[in-house]
Amino acid sequence: MKRILIGDDHAVVRRGLKQILTDEFKNLQVGEAADAAEVLKLARSQSWDLLILDINLPGRSGLEVLNELQAGRGKFPVLMLSMHPEDQFAIRALKAGAAGYLTKESASDELLKAVNKILSGGKYVSPTLAEKLAMNLEQDYASATHESLSDREFQVLRLIASGKTVGQIADELSLSVKTISTYRARILEKLNLTTNAELTKYGIQNRLV
Repeated sequence: MKRILIGDDHAVVRRGLKQILTDEFKNLQVGEAADAAEVLKLARSQSWDLLILDINLPGRSGLEVLNELQAGRGKFPVLMLSMHPEDQFAIRALKAGAAGYLTKESASDELLKAVNKILSGGKYVSPTLAEKLAMNLEQDYASATHESLSDREFQVLRLIASGKTVGQIADELSLSVKTISTYRARILEKLNLTTNAELTKYGIQNRLV
């Protein structure tokens, strides 16, 4: 029997994923978690063959959860699922140890292809992402200034660059305004910038939004 854990804060998404998986696999047990704390609790207390994890979770991002799981014992593969385009988070997720990355716009057959490949011991990237990975090898992706940011700082940078205020970001990430302001200050310092306008320009120039 295969056991798959789904970590996503939207009940409709979890229900849809569960339906797709149970239609494909016989003798499948599916677990559900709505936030980072619940994902970590179930991941550590039970045995799983795969975790399908959303990048956007309340309080802590999926990338932070991935990093924590990778640092612990009893690792199991993680397929990152996100509404964000591949060129914004995929490479960061794969470098953190994810076994694959899919956008939520992917068709159900691509999801099943990814799940089957990962359950067989492989890793999954779409043809489009594979091409981006090859290009980034040539361009020395690691040299990008924003690669010095933590996963949460990177997430906040993208939200600021998309035009959201500190208050809006705090609400979206379920964090305090003070915490977001601290992240903003760190981002400005690391990128050697001074204003939100400069952050926005940086985000656009580096295709982060």
